Amino acid sequence: MWIKLLLIALLLFIVFNLFRALYLMLKNDENQPSMSTFLGRRVMWSAVVLIAVILALQFGLITPHNRPY
Repeated sequence: MWIKLLLIALLLFIVFNLFRALYLMLKNDENQPSMSTFLGRRVMWSAVVLIAVILALQFGLITPHNRPY
């Protein structure tokens, strides 16, 4: 159960970084960090989530659904 909550929290953090990059793109302020910083974080955390899901499946922490047919 805790692994699912962790994955959901990471996915929400990924979406937060995506919208933060969108905000910076629209505002275009020179004093703020660049948009690519937040997009890079999004890609990095997406890779972490993918690896975490694969490892959780391999170790049996989460189980996939059966095929529908």
